[in-house]
Amino acid sequence: MNNKIYTLMKKFSKILRFFPYRLRTSLYEINTRTNFKIQLAIRYIILASIAKQIGNNVYIGKNVSLKNMKNTIIGDNVSIHDMCYIDGYGGLEIGDNVSIAHSSTLITTNHTWNDTTIPIKYNEVSKGKIVIKDDVWIGCGVRVLSNVTIKQRSVVAAGSIVVKDLESGWLGAGVPMKKIKKLEE
Repeated sequence: MNNKIYTLMKKFSKILRFFPYRLRTSLYEINTRTNFKIQLAIRYIILASIAKQIGNNVYIGKNVSLKNMKNTIIGDNVSIHDMCYIDGYGGLEIGDNVSIAHSSTLITTNHTWNDTTIPIKYNEVSKGKIVIKDDVWIGCGVRVLSNVTIKQRSVVAAGSIVVKDLESGWLGAGVPMKKIKKLEE
């Protein structure tokens, strides 16, 4: 899409900001079931009204669950494919030219178990930011947990669980993810 269309869509999203946050998130959820072009545009407009910041040319596939987007920044040319779960409660930054393949999860919180007098599920939740730098590819079924940075021009292989940072220019894979191969040698 050209810049005039994005400018128009962002104007619509500014109007949507006058509506209650919960209404906007409900509208988003209603529009996640199909991938018709009009619904892709509607998802973008709604996301632009609920996210902290969103760039141009952002594709959100069908059945993508987006939670707590007030703390989320998404760059230009980002694709988040079908069936992903993304929770930005602890802070989430996705750079430019990032692709997140289907069925991946980004979670910016974690459970604590410090208070032994109550069940773990009722203990405090800790927040931790996820930062995905520019030019990153996250394969299908990847889990990225809180307090992680994936640096530019990196690839995370399908099925990996990311619990620590990945340096620039590396392929990471495994459970837990480890550096496997330098991409540019």
